[in-house]
Amino acid sequence: MARRLERLRGGAVYCSFDIDAVDPAYAPATGTPEVGGLTSWEALSLVRSLVGLTLVGGDVVEVSPPWDGPGQVTALLAANLLFELVSLLALQR
Repeated sequence: MARRLERLRGGAVYCSFDIDAVDPAYAPATGTPEVGGLTSWEALSLVRSLVGLTLVGGDVVEVSPPWDGPGQVTALLAANLLFELVSLLALQR
């Protein structure tokens, strides 16, 4: 996956992660569930693969807390994805 991001090197990158891309087994609280979507591990790996790029910011969209089940797995995944994005920004300093 990281190879596909090579073309972004040298330019400013803003990452907007749509939680809809994650399979509803891992993120049920979204407006448009994507059956066969990414696992939590794949989503985190995707964000982590941005290391080395010039990240200027990021966000996670489409999380709908009222639809989250027990354990709030969607909110936890979204929080972890944001943590990874902030960590990447911190690495650049």
